[in-house]
Parts: sequence; C-alpha cells; structure tokens
Amino acid sequence: MINKTNRSAERERRHIRVRRKISGTAECPRLCVYRSNSNIFAQIIDDVKGVTLVSASTLDKEVKTKHSNIEAAKEVGTLIAKRAIEKNIKEVVYDRGGYIYHGVVKELAESARQAGLKF
Repeated sequence: MINKTNRSAERERRHIRVRRKISGTAECPRLCVYRSNSNIFAQIIDDVKGVTLVSASTLDKEVKTKHSNIEAAKEVGTLIAKRAIEKNIKEVVYDRGGYIYHGVVKELAESARQAGLKF
C-alpha cells in the first residue's frame, strides 16, 4: 500500500533543516516568509531576543493585491524593505521557510532586494 506524503510535514522538516544553519541577530536579523493559499506573510526577526522587528503581509492596508500571487509578493517585499529601512535595518539573512525558492517566494526576495535590503 502506498501512503500519501504529508506536504506540510515535509515543508516543516525542510524548514527545521534550514533553521539549524541560519539565525537572526540584532546586527543581521532574519527575514522569514510564510505562504498560505490565500496570503503571504513576511517578518524580520531578531532570534537572540525572540522579537519580531518588522512585519508585512497581504492583509496590510498598504497592499492592494489581496491574494497569494506574484504581484502581491512584489508588493509585500517592497513594503517589508521600506519598513525595515525606516528602522535602520539594511542587511538581513533570508529564510525561505522550507519553500522552494521559486515563484512567490523568489519574487518577494527580489523585490525586497530592489527596495534596498541586502542579503
């Protein structure tokens, strides 16, 4: 009998494997991405203190596209970079959250880079 793979559990395993290698500090916090079927969320986190410094998502008022697609990812990436630069955060380490660096996750990262974040 063939068992169906649990995709969310596989993503969690990949995320844990990535998180063993990267961690956010006060000098270089972690840009974490979460993608659901309906929304995209991004947070900049200081793991030493355990504090979220900046966050942005498709649920924010500034984001016009309210879906989980490439256009919304571009807007969220630009918004998170703008908010981070306002708090004097210029360099981050990127945490793709166990997702493949493709599509929505890639566009969010590239738009954040274009808006001024370095990673």
